Formats: sequence, structure tokens, C-alpha cells
Amino acid sequence: MSVRIAYEDDVAWVCLDRAPLNLFDTAQQLGAELALCELEDREGLRAVVFTGAHGHFSAGGDVKEMGTLPPDEVADYAERISRLTRQVAALPVPVIAAAEGFVLGGGCELALAADVRICTPTARFALPETPLGLIPGAGGTQRLPRLIGLSRAKDIVFSGRMVHADEAARIGLVDAVVPEEELIGTARAWVRRYTACPAGALAAAKEALDASMEGPLQDGLDLERSLFAPLLAAGERTDHFRRFQASRAGTTASAARAEATASAR
Repeated sequence: MSVRIAYEDDVAWVCLDRAPLNLFDTAQQLGAELALCELEDREGLRAVVFTGAHGHFSAGGDVKEMGTLPPDEVADYAERISRLTRQVAALPVPVIAAAEGFVLGGGCELALAADVRICTPTARFALPETPLGLIPGAGGTQRLPRLIGLSRAKDIVFSGRMVHADEAARIGLVDAVVPEEELIGTARAWVRRYTACPAGALAAAKEALDASMEGPLQDGLDLERSLFAPLLAAGERTDHFRRFQASRAGTTASAARAEATASAR
């Protein structure tokens, strides 16, 4: 599978492409790693959107290839796909997974590593490894319960069952379900909403929020404070503060006029 990257100004669009189901194979994992290294090194990058070709996001690992791996290559394979999702999660910019069709196995774990998930009604999510005698190996057992709760995650992992788009939205696995023709436009609109924020503040917010899921509350509070203070002192905030104050002043004036009009009646 090839991994195609297209740039729209400061946003990278990463498309998984291996007809018909965008399966991960060893060569693709290496290609994806190289693509992520390109993203990590790209100056001025503000956001990343992952999509899939051929009407699917990704049906996960190539089971045929996995079944023929020599024993001395199994550990390297597991580490490589795990490293891939860790790289995605560690990107210091908002990451959106815009998914349709199958989002299975490693494909589902890639989507879980994103910050936000948007899908179409055709999307089907699953971690089917347990019925195959395996377990999710690229973060599924760790990220899924943090997202939807332990009990629901256990049901999905133990059974390997499909989760349709409507259920995925109901349990918080995805953040929005939109018509197929609106998927890319919605992802683009959400990205622009995020990138309207100063880059430093956005990166700090992501770091603090991710840390909130990993350790004691006090550690998270300490990190939040350590990230807040430099931002308050930075010049990047000045123009944004000024625009916010002007906007708030306008809103307050409008509210005062409305109240005066109501009182006059």
C-alpha cells in the first residue's frame, strides 16, 4: 500500500491506498513511517488528516502476510505497527481521521491514535484480533477504553464484532457521522477551526490533554501550569487577546442595547 501525502497550505492530507481494502503490509508500514517522519520534519505544519482510498479507511493488517511471518520477525512486525500508531498520537498538531467503509484492526488503531474521528454512515469499526487468537497490538487495548470506557471496550475486543457508525457515535468512538459527500468538507472545516488558534497554544493544549489520560491528577495539573505560564508571557497571544477583547466589547454592547430595548417596552 502506498501512503500519499498532499498539502493544503499548512495541513497535510495523508491517504492510505492499497486496493481494495488498504491493508497494511510490511512495505506499507515502512512507507507510513517514512511519511510520518516527513510530517514530523515539515516546518509550519498545523494539522494532519488521515483518509483512505477505494471507499475504505483501512481493513488493518494483511492476515495472509502475518500468517507467514518467520518466528524471528514477529517481534519486529509487532513493534513496527505499534510504533506507527505511537508516531501518529505523538504528532504535536491536531490529527483527524476521516473514515468510511472498513476501519478494522490496525486501521481502527490508527484512527484511535488520532485526536478526532469523523466517519460516514458506511463506516464499520472493529478490532477482530481476539477471535483470531491474537489481541490488538497497536494500541487498541489501551486507547479504546480511554475513549469509550472499559466495559464497552472489553465487549468490542472480546467479541471482535463490528461497530456500525451510529453505535460508534453513540458510545463516543467517533465525534461525528456525516454524509459521504460531506466527509472531506467536514474534516477541512474542523481543521480550520483548530488552526485558527496560535500554534504554540494548540501544541501545549494537546500535550496537556493527552497527559490527563496517563497519570495522577496532580502531575497533570503541574504540567498544565508549566505550559500555561510561558504562553501567557509569549508575544504570540497579543493579537489574539486584542481581537478577543474587541469581540467581547461588541457582544457586551449588543447585549446592553437589547436589554435597554426590552426595558423600554
